[in-house]
Amino acid sequence: MMTELAKETIYQKDFQTVLEQTKDENLRRLREKAFAYFTENGFPTPKNEEWKYTNVSQISDFRFQISNFKSESNELLNAFDFERNGFTALHLAFADVQIITIPKETSVEKPFEFNFRADENSANFPHIIVVAEAGSKATIIEHYESNGASFTNSAIQIFIEDNANLTHYRVQKESAESYHIGTTEINLKRGSLYNSTNINLGAKLSRHDIHLKFTEEGGEAFVDGLYMLGGEQHHDTHSEIDHALPNCVSHQSYKGVLNDKSRGVFNGKVMVRENASGTDAQQSNKNLLLSNDARVDTKPQLEIFNDDVKCAHGATVGQLEEEELFYLLSRGLNETLARNLLTYGFAEEIVNKIEVESIKKQLDEAVLNRLNADLGV
Repeated sequence: MMTELAKETIYQKDFQTVLEQTKDENLRRLREKAFAYFTENGFPTPKNEEWKYTNVSQISDFRFQISNFKSESNELLNAFDFERNGFTALHLAFADVQIITIPKETSVEKPFEFNFRADENSANFPHIIVVAEAGSKATIIEHYESNGASFTNSAIQIFIEDNANLTHYRVQKESAESYHIGTTEINLKRGSLYNSTNINLGAKLSRHDIHLKFTEEGGEAFVDGLYMLGGEQHHDTHSEIDHALPNCVSHQSYKGVLNDKSRGVFNGKVMVRENASGTDAQQSNKNLLLSNDARVDTKPQLEIFNDDVKCAHGATVGQLEEEELFYLLSRGLNETLARNLLTYGFAEEIVNKIEVESIKKQLDEAVLNRLNADLGV
């Protein structure tokens, strides 16, 4: 693990270059505060409870070249909580900002697509701000890929105003040598709808932090995802859903498929505050282990401070059902195909949520490739 001095030495020169390219004074100040926080605190370690199962020392010991960038400034950057950890601080220090606004009472049929491809030995810090104005409807797609060893430290801030409807797909398919850290912040206002599907297939080590807050009554959110891991891959999903006001609904369903010596982590926290009567919060994490060496640590959490609520959570970790496998074998399928078919069905429950056909087809192919199978679909 790097010392404080080593951290400063590695990133200081690149940071000074970024500051020189940042003309907006507000953004300069934010970058300086964020970099100071990172220099003081460094990357999180397993001693931090939120990072107990994810050791990122291999990232901190790797030297990447900071990619060139162009950046927009926006006052909404002030709302980004860069003090969550060293990664969010380092991110804001180098953030390459893009802004999308969906105009009031506008329905946009064509998805907004963000395609990020990291070059080998590069460090990348994409930052997206999405504002869905009142009564609007749109779809956002984040897609991450890479060439060889690279480091992506991304963030997206989403603001959904009254009665707006936003669908959000996030697909991470980076190379097996890469590192990927992502942060998603969502704020929902009155009567708004947020529907997300997060797919994590790539990277040697990856983590996705989700922070969703209902800021007015009557909002609804779907926060679903799939992580499919093999080899010695490690993926960690941490989510926080904050019911701070009455009559909001959240649904969360995450599934994991783990093979070989891979490791998955799921920590989902739902907070129901004192004033949040009428809350309906459902949370589920199901994991399928395809080898004896695969491992998952799952911790769904409910913190409830109001009696007038409907909340439930659960987690499962297991292998393929022997009865289902026996049934397929009895129908004439060989064992490999039968196991792949059952695994495909387990994963497809999440993939089938995706309504953009081109993205869904790519993911179908990625799942099949991971299984080394052709199911004739």
